[in-house]
Amino acid sequence: MAATAVRYLRSVGAATTAEQPQPPPEALPRPDLRAVRDDERLPVDPAEFRRVLGHFASGVTVVTARDADGPAGFACQSFASLSLDPPLVAFMVARTSTTWPRIARAGAFCVNILGAEQGPLCRGFAVSGADKFAGVAYEDAPATGSPLLDSVPAWVDCRVHAVHTGGDHLIVVGRVEALGAAAEGEPLLFHRGVFGRFSR
Repeated sequence: MAATAVRYLRSVGAATTAEQPQPPPEALPRPDLRAVRDDERLPVDPAEFRRVLGHFASGVTVVTARDADGPAGFACQSFASLSLDPPLVAFMVARTSTTWPRIARAGAFCVNILGAEQGPLCRGFAVSGADKFAGVAYEDAPATGSPLLDSVPAWVDCRVHAVHTGGDHLIVVGRVEALGAAAEGEPLLFHRGVFGRFSR
């Protein structure tokens, strides 16, 4: 029956439904968009943010990698264990870091956990633009070949597992391939802008 109707319409010169131009679908109304109002959140001064969060004591690490240009590394306070199964760790790095692109290219890194006497080593890796490895002894980490600094009390050798955005920082997740620690050694601590040590 439908085929007969189509043949009839064509014989009299009428356009069939399939041949009629279809109007474009009507767009759905846009939702109202608005910015966050001043009364919805308390503005936080960056200096005050840094001052208050400085009360949280943390360990200190040097994250290292090796790309085609050689060894690279930076001092990192924002490091944490993340998962046991699978074994994951994480560190945060500023988007403006010049070392992070080299770690990303390498696809792997070693977290060197610093000891109580290694404040000067940390300061050397905290500067930008200098040869951070000048006079620094290291060997290749067993899984990735990233620089494993001599005399660190502990180290974690990783491959980059995932990278997430976090405001003006990136959250880098590493899958642990190898790790080790010395039997003895006190940690280097960072609290309110200065280095310290753990006392029992």
